[in-house]
Amino acid sequence: MIDMLLDYISNGSAITLIVLALLSIYLILVFWIFIYRVFYLNAEIFNEKKSLDSLTSRSSSISPLSALSKCSNNSNQKEILHACEISIIKDASIGVSWMSIIASTSPFIGLFGTVVGILESFAKFSAHEKVGFSIIAPAISEALVATAAGIFVAIFAYTFHQILVRKIYELNTYLKAQSEILIVRV
Repeated sequence: MIDMLLDYISNGSAITLIVLALLSIYLILVFWIFIYRVFYLNAEIFNEKKSLDSLTSRSSSISPLSALSKCSNNSNQKEILHACEISIIKDASIGVSWMSIIASTSPFIGLFGTVVGILESFAKFSAHEKVGFSIIAPAISEALVATAAGIFVAIFAYTFHQILVRKIYELNTYLKAQSEILIVRV
């Protein structure tokens, strides 16, 4: 397997290698953003859930761990709490747009690498008088590796994007519930 990979890298064109390097960077970025954001969002959701539980129980104060606690001092005005919610969600959604961008562009980057690889293969075949399927098939299959890599990256980026969007929605739900309770209690 390693021999095939090294052979592929040594025989690959500069464009193909650039495409695979870019897709590798994309994949690393996708995992880094996901791991960083999922831990952050899980902690925020946990704090907001505890705070909501505190507000709905006998305690009438918001938890100091809640992100809304800085906005709910003595003035629980609806506009201030709404602005605070927007700010918290904006901070929570950092990196999500990158997941969407990577999910949508990586297949096209892979496809670009495949097209260039196929064009280079046909250019090599032009020097031969007779070219059979046994010569064309390996060249085309090598070119298709770039598309497969692009789709592979896109699958992770899209899946992680959806997970993060769902967690942001959950956080937003807890924030809105707390805001409504705080507004009603004024």
